Amino acid sequence: MRAILMAGGAGTRLRPLTCNLPKPMVPVLNRPIAEHIINLLKRHGITEVIATLHYEPDVMRDYFQDGENFGVKMHYAIEEEQPLGTAGCVKNVEELLTDTFLVISGDSITDFDLTAAIAFHHKKKSKATLILTRVPNPVEFGVVITDDDYRICRFLEKPSTSEIFSDTVNTGTYILEPEVLKYLPDQEECDFSKDLFPLLLENNEPMYGYIADGYWCDVGHLDAYRTAQYDALARKVHVEYPYEERSPGVWIGKNTFIDDSAQIQPPIMIGDNCRIGARVHLESGTVIGDNVTVGAHADLKRPILWNGVMLGEEVHLRACTIVRGSRVDRRAHILEGAVVGALSTVEEEAHIGTGVRVWPNKRIEAGAILNINLIWGNTAQRNLFGQRGVAGLANIDITPEFAVKLGAAYGSTLKVGSTVIVSRDQRSVSRMVSRSLIAGLMSAGINIQNLQATAIPIARTMATVLDVEGGIHVRLHPDRQDHILVEFIDAQGINISKDKEKKIEGTYFKEDLRRVSITEIGDMAMPAQVVEVYSQRFEQHLNVGALTHSGSKVVIDYAYAVANAVLPRLLSKFECDAIVLNASLKQTSLLGQEKELLLLQLGHVVEALRASMGVQVAANGEQLTLVDETGLAIIGESLTALMTSILLTANPRSTVVVPVYASSAVEQIARRHDARVVRTKANPTALMEACRNNPNVVMGGSGDMGFIFPELHPGFDAMFTIAKLIEMLTIQERSLGQIRVELPAVYHKSFTLRCPWRVKGSLMRHLVEIHEDGNLELIDGVKIIDPLSDNWSLILPDAGEPLVHIFVNSNSRDWAEKTIWNYRQQVQAFIGREQSGRRLSF
Repeated sequence: MRAILMAGGAGTRLRPLTCNLPKPMVPVLNRPIAEHIINLLKRHGITEVIATLHYEPDVMRDYFQDGENFGVKMHYAIEEEQPLGTAGCVKNVEELLTDTFLVISGDSITDFDLTAAIAFHHKKKSKATLILTRVPNPVEFGVVITDDDYRICRFLEKPSTSEIFSDTVNTGTYILEPEVLKYLPDQEECDFSKDLFPLLLENNEPMYGYIADGYWCDVGHLDAYRTAQYDALARKVHVEYPYEERSPGVWIGKNTFIDDSAQIQPPIMIGDNCRIGARVHLESGTVIGDNVTVGAHADLKRPILWNGVMLGEEVHLRACTIVRGSRVDRRAHILEGAVVGALSTVEEEAHIGTGVRVWPNKRIEAGAILNINLIWGNTAQRNLFGQRGVAGLANIDITPEFAVKLGAAYGSTLKVGSTVIVSRDQRSVSRMVSRSLIAGLMSAGINIQNLQATAIPIARTMATVLDVEGGIHVRLHPDRQDHILVEFIDAQGINISKDKEKKIEGTYFKEDLRRVSITEIGDMAMPAQVVEVYSQRFEQHLNVGALTHSGSKVVIDYAYAVANAVLPRLLSKFECDAIVLNASLKQTSLLGQEKELLLLQLGHVVEALRASMGVQVAANGEQLTLVDETGLAIIGESLTALMTSILLTANPRSTVVVPVYASSAVEQIARRHDARVVRTKANPTALMEACRNNPNVVMGGSGDMGFIFPELHPGFDAMFTIAKLIEMLTIQERSLGQIRVELPAVYHKSFTLRCPWRVKGSLMRHLVEIHEDGNLELIDGVKIIDPLSDNWSLILPDAGEPLVHIFVNSNSRDWAEKTIWNYRQQVQAFIGREQSGRRLSF
């Protein structure tokens, strides 16, 4: 007698277990479900098996091959182009079925007496016998009703609660005569329960139901998967155990070492070549695959560990499933019902909540708290906030669902009835995210002043005008083409403090979200004359007379990222001629090379029109790149130095604020004007706070981030920068090209290396230890300075990526070249030693 093993299913409800594995190959007690089925068939004398395959067919073929090692003869029928359904796949091998045959589902664990069922089939002279069983809740299964002679008289597929008329269900195991296949069409998708059996019933073919005693579990979802493991360990089902039973209820494989101090509570299974560390606690129900390492003091309460899993010290696992090749580092917690997909890494002290599913090849960062499924992207971060807000892949990391929860988390940190502003750039994805944030905020009882699409400098200004607690601005990330950036500002328009970020993160990760009653749901308003308010502020802080008589001609390139074309309107009020380029909108930001081509184009236009300057506006009105009257671009540290020179010439003995990595040209210019330089951490919030908190600040920022003029508002503002430049150049009667020539000659170089998160701290400590205290400045990263010159080096870990940046600064090109090369070698060598050492110690 031959058996058809239906093994083509993708097992969608079992994902991520089945992301790269067909459902019948999912292991129960460290052996595939299909192997347990084959063992059942052998016990009842069926040794020729035809497996019908569709999803990932090579996995099963590679495992069973011709079946000789498993005591059977295996054949394979692959549905190449499309799945043919439960009946169609059997019709597909009709020529091999010349006698009574058995069809059995590849996704159930059972010990039914197949011999008795086959005898029943022959006794009743049945054409089709369905093996049935009784279950307490038949809603998920096909219900079958028989008469007193067990002849089937009615079917109902997956009934609702009100439709249940029996507790006898179809188990997906059938004994069939070959002639029933004539009712099925060739090469078409069809199903036994929906297509064949109703036809047999309609044609009055003899069809019976055999109600089987014994165990049956349809491994159709993750809860059932764990249940099947626990039941098999508890001997509720007759299966063959793959390892020797060393003591009652304790099965242990070959070449496995268990420390004498480990505590084991049967029933339990541990595979071949495992290492169980000191004082490990293994509670009953735990299943450990082959080649698994469990670190000391680990506490395992009924987890299912697939082959090749590595657990660090003091790991806590609770009735979860860890798929093959995954690593769980020291003190990580994974709770009940969670699943960690194949080849994933859960780093130190990370926490995965109840029922959370992590797809394969993901990394959960050290200390991260994960309470939602991680499907897209590669990483679950330990922090929501990066260097300048919450950033992630558009519509993958930053989804509507994520934004609703983030908005509710922010709203939950504010008092009910508080008001915040919400604004965005003009992209469709930003509109989608901002609306989701608004929904979350309103659900927490927060009122909204919706500025809609506007430049972020205008939003910061409105935060100081409207009576609000803070605000959110959504835009495409200025540095990453496919990322969204969500920034949070306080009532003064400054990015919120780290303390407030931590408060929002804590609320988000703990899911401590406030849901108000219907009467307290927030309202939304759209304030009028927003641009007019900003325009008035704009004029108050400019020398209108100088602007009006400047006769300037400015070429403005919006680089297909128009946020709000306010600047030409403002400049026209001062009789400045503004020529606008590329003012249409693209839904994605431009890559670096594309922007460089536009910048080159801008230079040609400036030169051809004999304009005073050109400016390329970026980052939703925050950043800019200048082009002088000759068409040459002024970027990066040159732009920082140029702005410093212009502002300090007009305001001697004042203060400028720059990030820690800015070139020493700033200090050299400040010395010319008896001015003061304040250096801050590299993040934008630190710059904004320093501009607000230090006296007599005329400008803050850098060519990379943009420029701040504290008298207007505390944020970066490319529009005001342009107007201020025109004013200063008119008063000083100089051009950009003339000022550029006068800038100090400073060699400022940088290089970026990949650096694992866990190495960053030890790298900084190492650098501090090997340098003299008197030569160190620890504002942000480690800065090694020469007290007698402007030479310095800075090693700065990236706040949002596994990177480290090396900066060097000198009046000597040779010194700069040599020093950056030396630090590259030192840092790379240290990272290599640390990674190698960690692997060896593990």
